Amino acid sequence: METLPWDEWGRMTASYEGRTGPGYDLLIDEVAATRAAGVPEDVNRLYLCTDLRVPAGIR
Repeated sequence: METLPWDEWGRMTASYEGRTGPGYDLLIDEVAATRAAGVPEDVNRLYLCTDLRVPAGIR
């Protein structure tokens, strides 16, 4: 399986290993629903979440 850059930051690795719990799963569901709704302001709001923030070394 190919690794994508965002698979390596935050809690994604822990999520793939089943170590994040239902709260993180709900966040990922929120990301999917927000993106599907296509409201730019709501998508931008997600960038404020610590679990979704791009690490400074990648910017």
